[in-house]
Amino acid sequence: MDFTLPLTPQYTQTGGTTKAAATTLFGQYAVAATILFTLAVFLFEAYLNFRQRKSYHKTDFPRELETTVGNIDRETKSTASAAAEKREESSKSNNDKKDKVDRNAPLLPQLKSKFSNAQSYGLDKINFSIFSSTYAVTEEVVFMLYGFLPYVWDKACNIGAKYGWTETDNEIKITLLFLGIVTIFGTITSLPFELYSTFEIEKKHGFNKQTLALFFTDKLKGLALTAVFGGPFVALLLKIIFAGGDKFYLYVWAFTFVFSVIMMTLVPVVIMPLFNKYEKLPDGPLKDSIYELAGKLSFPLTKLFVMDGSKRSSHSNAFMFGFMKNKRIVLFDTLMEQVSNDEILAILGHELGHWKMGHTVTNFVVTQIYTGFMFYFFSLCYNSHELYRAFGFDDESRPIPTIIALVLFTSTIWAPVDKTLSFIMTIHSRKCEFEADEFSVNLGMSSKLQSGLCKIHLENLGAMSPDSWYSTYHYSHPPLVERLSAMMKLDTAKKLS
Repeated sequence: MDFTLPLTPQYTQTGGTTKAAATTLFGQYAVAATILFTLAVFLFEAYLNFRQRKSYHKTDFPRELETTVGNIDRETKSTASAAAEKREESSKSNNDKKDKVDRNAPLLPQLKSKFSNAQSYGLDKINFSIFSSTYAVTEEVVFMLYGFLPYVWDKACNIGAKYGWTETDNEIKITLLFLGIVTIFGTITSLPFELYSTFEIEKKHGFNKQTLALFFTDKLKGLALTAVFGGPFVALLLKIIFAGGDKFYLYVWAFTFVFSVIMMTLVPVVIMPLFNKYEKLPDGPLKDSIYELAGKLSFPLTKLFVMDGSKRSSHSNAFMFGFMKNKRIVLFDTLMEQVSNDEILAILGHELGHWKMGHTVTNFVVTQIYTGFMFYFFSLCYNSHELYRAFGFDDESRPIPTIIALVLFTSTIWAPVDKTLSFIMTIHSRKCEFEADEFSVNLGMSSKLQSGLCKIHLENLGAMSPDSWYSTYHYSHPPLVERLSAMMKLDTAKKLS
């Protein structure tokens, strides 16, 4: 391997290095620039990881969180004393309940008792993230230097040739072979990391509930669904690009929009039930309260489900889905065990705030606009053979595979744009979370939302003292203490007004 500039992959379609083939600076330094950008992003994110790792070594409970949660406990002081006595008696009689959150007891003592566990869990996860990200970037750079893409594409062509396929007449078939090889390879290389994360880290901290059989069943289902839905999607995408002429990006944009809408409909109704069981929420006060809240906000709720999230993990969640006048809400069974009915209602008030304030529609529209612009700029670079030659597709007697052109465009020219927009969307997401919290506060649910968030944080061993840089870059939701403080300021403002 020759590491002198300009860099050329060891494997190329012509079977040798072709440094002289590139006639522009872009073509000569495309590989080096891509590697440089990849390493720069990796080093920056590694720096953030080590900052976060340092925060997990703290042993003192964060003062701001202590003050904030102490205020929540004082608001519920009338019931806290009796609940504390009840918890003390329960802990004496049943050791299994020591690590469970008492839904009625004061929150601050429980957060303090769970702080070391949360720090340990976070430390294990960040150490694993540092290791796995190091492997990922090493693999990516090695693949670029050794010509992984042209090598696998040529292997797919060789396999296709046995069936009489050529890359000129049967590009779609060979593309599906190529993607199949890449998917299988990626599944195999990622498997050890997924197994360690699930059966070592998650199990160690009491979250994992799934068996190896269920894990591999899920994996096989995922691969099958990728073939069933991903294969036809790629085939249609390529057909549209081939037939669309210079304006193909407009037709691709329309196609991806329609496909997104179809998948948003199919995923919760057809695909998700393949992995989890959904049952109607039983009749009772909680169901009545949720429908009452939905009616108050003119939310067209048609069905309420409980999902067996505990089948795989003790982590909790709630979400909504559906279009137009056919909305549905799903509660994890773990959530119903962890918080009270009033707190569930407050959490749903937050989620309904996203809907009422148009956050869901805004995110969908932004995604579609982003996709449209990406394919527009791809159309401008589609015939940039300098880029493809730089990465080993240097046989000018052969056509440039469209899927390869798209992959190289998104991983080189578009990569800085994608990283920048991703960060902007993360900031926007946090803004939306604050707005949804405020919506729930305005519904009169502030105290219950605050206590509910604390309990979920307890159950999930969430980070209680995250690094400010790390959370700003990575967190789509603001840290717990920031959300609680913001809600308390809103409560104070309401009292003064």
